Amino acid sequence: MRQAVTATLSVWGERRFGYSTLKDSSESLLDERKLRPGLKEDSVIEEKERAENEQEHPEAVLGRSASPVEDTHAAGDHQTGSAEHSDPTPDSCSERKNCEMETSVVSSLKNTDFTGRKGSLDALPVQRCSSLGTTAPQWVPDCQAPACMKCGSKFSFTRRRHHCRACGKVFCVVCCDLKFKLTHLGGKDGRVCVTCHSTLINRKFWTLRKDQKKVWFADSLLPRPESKSADSTPTLRSVTNTQRTELAQDVSNLEAGDEVSGLSANSAKPTPPKDLPPILTSTGVKGDYTLEEKRTESSLLEELERGLAEPLVFVLNANLLAVVKIVSYVNRRCWCVMSKGMHAVGQPEVVILLQCLPEEKRFPTDIFNHFIQIYWDAQTAAGKLLNHLSHSLVSRGFLGNNEHAGFLYVRPSFQSLEGLPLPAPPFLFGLLILRAETPWAKAFPLRLMLRLGAEYRFYPCPLFSVRYREPLFGPVNNSIMRLLVDFRFYRYTLPSVPGLVVDLEARSTCIRIPKTRHPELLKALNKSNERVLALGACFNEQADSHLICVQTADGQYQTQAISIHSQPRRVTGSCFFVFSGALKASSGYMAKSSIVEDGLMVQVTMETMAELRRSLRDMKDFTITCGKLHPAERQEYVHIKWQDEEPRFNKGIVSPIDGKSMESLANIKTHQRLEYKANGKVIRWTEVFYLQKDQYPNGLNNHSSHNRLTERLARAFCLALCQSLCLLKEDGMTKLALRVILDGQKMEFLAGSNGQRLPAPYQDCLNQSLTSVVRSNSHYQGLAACQLELIFYILEDTS
Repeated sequence: MRQAVTATLSVWGERRFGYSTLKDSSESLLDERKLRPGLKEDSVIEEKERAENEQEHPEAVLGRSASPVEDTHAAGDHQTGSAEHSDPTPDSCSERKNCEMETSVVSSLKNTDFTGRKGSLDALPVQRCSSLGTTAPQWVPDCQAPACMKCGSKFSFTRRRHHCRACGKVFCVVCCDLKFKLTHLGGKDGRVCVTCHSTLINRKFWTLRKDQKKVWFADSLLPRPESKSADSTPTLRSVTNTQRTELAQDVSNLEAGDEVSGLSANSAKPTPPKDLPPILTSTGVKGDYTLEEKRTESSLLEELERGLAEPLVFVLNANLLAVVKIVSYVNRRCWCVMSKGMHAVGQPEVVILLQCLPEEKRFPTDIFNHFIQIYWDAQTAAGKLLNHLSHSLVSRGFLGNNEHAGFLYVRPSFQSLEGLPLPAPPFLFGLLILRAETPWAKAFPLRLMLRLGAEYRFYPCPLFSVRYREPLFGPVNNSIMRLLVDFRFYRYTLPSVPGLVVDLEARSTCIRIPKTRHPELLKALNKSNERVLALGACFNEQADSHLICVQTADGQYQTQAISIHSQPRRVTGSCFFVFSGALKASSGYMAKSSIVEDGLMVQVTMETMAELRRSLRDMKDFTITCGKLHPAERQEYVHIKWQDEEPRFNKGIVSPIDGKSMESLANIKTHQRLEYKANGKVIRWTEVFYLQKDQYPNGLNNHSSHNRLTERLARAFCLALCQSLCLLKEDGMTKLALRVILDGQKMEFLAGSNGQRLPAPYQDCLNQSLTSVVRSNSHYQGLAACQLELIFYILEDTS
């Protein structure tokens, strides 16, 4: 793990890998002194501070309090002059001892001198205290809270903000890590600060005390009824089980050392788990979440085994989550671990289906570590991205076995996805591979993928992984691939052309090549030997079966076939083909074709090889007739055909503006890391889609003016929205898109997120900025019309 990963690791990541504390990310926030005086939040602060003083000295406060009637007179007298202090009546004083609500009201008096002088009565704190927990509070914005409003600790990436659901103030996790059932949340538990929790416990306790003089749950006993009110004093049976359980839970949640009206809570906070990252849970309020770091592994497993509808969400870093659920997939009990956040660094999301071990009681946390490594590799300047049939390797001891080497990544095709929690496309499934299978994952991953399908009888491959299995391949001995691949240093390997497939039928073979991939074919053709042309093929989705290669126990390679269940085999796919010019004219054959392992071998004369190469360079169809010069048997044909149809890609990807499908539209990932930061957020440009079929990336890359215009548009978009990143993210608009349509004098710019256009103020600002960019670009004049869609993401700034 590189040292630079400390910029993205969470508290859990630091604890696991031992990195230093992250930099304070709150330096750009406003100072706490910028809170405007007289706000509702300021009154809440004073109220809560005085409530704490009341808990420390309740007798003094109750003894000095004035009656509500006298408080009203005092407020009126303050307008004309000072008022004399009057002692409270015994009845009112006795009433306050039994009603914590009025105690809080008295404590909220501003500028009150309890020794003899009173200031004006502020009605706002009185209203706030009476509605504590019953009505939704007014939240203090994050930008106005650079530090905890109780202990003063500055917020950073590792010390996150938490809003109290009772008063709306902002605290750290130490000062706001308790739960209480709040009325405005429908009776559900809400995160509350220590002071509000103490006040709410007081209220609940004194409410019960009105009906019952003393309640003591430490020894599960009630005191003897008082003689003067034996009929009215309830017995143990009169306290309902619900009240008893709720109050016992509330008392047990208190911080160690806190005391509430004679009730002490000596239970300390549980130690956070060391092996699991924090858990993200929704509070029910849009855009508001809490972090839980004290859940035990056993309790989490119980939740998953009960089959809860909502999976667990673990926070790996500020921008990367891992979603975990136990699912039943094809009659197998599996861990389903899904990443969320890879798209923001240009990486497809990753899904791991790992078959559970019998009586497994541990989370597969090694997968979390590997997700962090994938995320780091993707956001580096090199842009190491995972794609279909790519792989990632791990150190020894992964998932409890030294033979586990990493994952082979595949796109789902014919497999069932029913019942799986899946991320938004694009995403890849990771298949666990062993160290003996690593050479094939590096050099010829299609062979390994199909071999896994044959092993578990899934076409073309399973989506789940099995631990502690036997390797499917041993040492590379006498395979034909030893002639085509450098298995020692991997300096050369079998080249492939995207979209090239091989159809094997009776007496006929067809190699189909997309016309748009002619440049890739020319590169492979120029690097090949004049006598041998070998190319790897892609998985043929139009075929109903596929050749596979099986290595026997003695190291020999055999050819088999895997097909779709209950379907007849008409067209069979091949993994590669080899044209060899070693056939001599004196052999009596025009050409020979045969199946070798999981590929096709065609032997031709050198004259035929030269004609074949010429037709490939000129993008012309070509046919090779296989058989004897004087045919006594039926002949076979090998056709090479160029087709206009482009293979389907970008399946399921839609535009964030209006949901328009991006399938089969060319796109390019941007690795120049264009991003802008403001107010603790980052906006990053990740890729560009070309909305016209005849608008291909290869041609645009050669046109520097077009590329420069696209980059300037992206910069203008980021600058225009830079100061609104916090608002956009709070509204859930973290993935944004800009559609640009340029045609002569026509300019049109559309921006949106979540299938809707951005609000008018954003759109107007963008139109002005983007129009000026196009008009100031003198190189734009004369360029062909273009339609582009640029994708952006808003992230947390972890630098």
